[in-house]
Amino acid sequence: MSNEGNSETEHLDQQARQQTGAQQVQLRIDEHEMGTHYANAFRTNATAEEVMLDFGINLPNQAAQPEKPEILFHISDRIVLNYYSAKRLAITLSQIIRRYEDQFGELELNVANRRKGK
Repeated sequence: MSNEGNSETEHLDQQARQQTGAQQVQLRIDEHEMGTHYANAFRTNATAEEVMLDFGINLPNQAAQPEKPEILFHISDRIVLNYYSAKRLAITLSQIIRRYEDQFGELELNVANRRKGK
């Protein structure tokens, strides 16, 4: 891991200590009611207190007219976070993606640029 990654980890450790009053806290995880869902699309919304993340699947709308294709965003799950948890999630996702790209190369978001023989 790079020095930058180490400083981020140290920052997160410091943040955890501040939140718990520097106490050692044991975390137990209960996965008995956990479900697994796939999403290839998301939508965000926010209020002054919370961030909402809607997850779902983009599907071609078969009922649409051929000259006017449509995509149907079928939302299956909504996650509501306070801003502190949303920031922690953003930092964690950023770290995970950075590690992936360091190992496998940049993830190109523009579909046209991903095509072979461009």
